Amino acid sequence: MTKLVEWLLAVSVLGSVWAFVTFDLFDLKLPQTYRDVAWPMPLYLLVSFGCFSLATVGYRVATFNDCEEAAKELQEQIKEAKEDLKRKGLKM
Repeated sequence: MTKLVEWLLAVSVLGSVWAFVTFDLFDLKLPQTYRDVAWPMPLYLLVSFGCFSLATVGYRVATFNDCEEAAKELQEQIKEAKEDLKRKGLKM
């Protein structure tokens, strides 16, 4: 099962439960306060997901590590490529 299918399954289950509670589809005779709380729940979940995503991206950017060895290796490869092109007659 792919991640997409897992997410779609979770969203559909949550959406179904939300619809059952909000619209009282099975005539469960739930108190009105349950329906009042359930009605804006998708908006709350969307805002919460956005905050979580923003915090995750911010944390990943803040803890991004530098690869100094890789940078040095890349600079050496660039030098070698320039020297090779000069030997082959390319003028820069």
